[in-house]
Amino acid sequence: MLLQSQFNDTYNERQVCLIEYLKNRIRSGRCFLKSKYIARELGLSSKEVGTNMAILAETCPDFSIEKYSYSNSTTWLVTPVHQ
Repeated sequence: MLLQSQFNDTYNERQVCLIEYLKNRIRSGRCFLKSKYIARELGLSSKEVGTNMAILAETCPDFSIEKYSYSNSTTWLVTPVHQ
């Protein structure tokens, strides 16, 4: 789990917002989330969500994030990583 000071140095504002969103949505197990619905809830564009989710998939140690499918919007499979 990253400390708040590491958040500010590692992630931009949208990425921090997405991480907090994911923490609130995923309590245990895995979850499937569509970019367009995340975007609607956070006031971002679907493109911003997709770009930042792809970055978080590579850099965020708290979650395993995989692009799962595409039909009307990208679907992400998000699984918490318990350390």
